[in-house]
Amino acid sequence: MSQTLYTHSEILAKARELAGMIARTKEVDFYKRAEQQIKQNERVQKMIGELKKKQKQLVMYESMNKPDLVKKVEEEFNQLQDELDSIPIVAQFKQSQLDVNDLLQMVTHVITNTVSERIILDTGGNPLTGETGGGPQHTCGCS
Repeated sequence: MSQTLYTHSEILAKARELAGMIARTKEVDFYKRAEQQIKQNERVQKMIGELKKKQKQLVMYESMNKPDLVKKVEEEFNQLQDELDSIPIVAQFKQSQLDVNDLLQMVTHVITNTVSERIILDTGGNPLTGETGGGPQHTCGCS
């Protein structure tokens, strides 16, 4: 049985081709449009700036061992985060991130499973049990 062996560069070229296809999906297109809307939304940008300030305050108060101030700023941070998350374009953007991530995970899963299955089949293994063939070879004539 003759098989074509591929080089790393050939595989990487196909990976880049696949990445280009993924970049042109409706999920990625929506993500890019939502990101642009968020960048252009002054209210959202102001809230993101406030969240970053709160994060810096949290780090500072934690390093100063000021638990009361940490708790206060955490509450302010969470309230601000909830307010930000309630803005429709932010919720849509976060959903689009999840959708793109799901697509990438699905592709990774298909590649992993296909490679595993190919190894099992090519070694004469059993795809139902997931065991590869070519187990221990006995040279004594026993089984």
